[in-house]
Amino acid sequence: MSKQAKITLGQLKKMAGPEMERLLAEVTEAINEAPAGAVIAASEEPVRDAMERFRKRVFELGIQLRTDAAKAAFPPSGRCDRPTPPVQRG
Repeated sequence: MSKQAKITLGQLKKMAGPEMERLLAEVTEAINEAPAGAVIAASEEPVRDAMERFRKRVFELGIQLRTDAAKAAFPPSGRCDRPTPPVQRG
């Protein structure tokens, strides 16, 4: 991967927007579904799991953006002027 391949905060924000919405919805649901007097105990694990899924997905998105940027930085390959060898059939 090219050292010059960079992503921007704006790109990642745009790509991660739906993931952020999903995370916030899961956190909201976990907190709202927890019984009174046990909000932390009942919501902590579902929130931690949601955060873990979010962390992984955003990292994947960032890596994909950087990979795409690196591919875009490569010039297209030149046209091949030599003939393609025939396929041998056996």
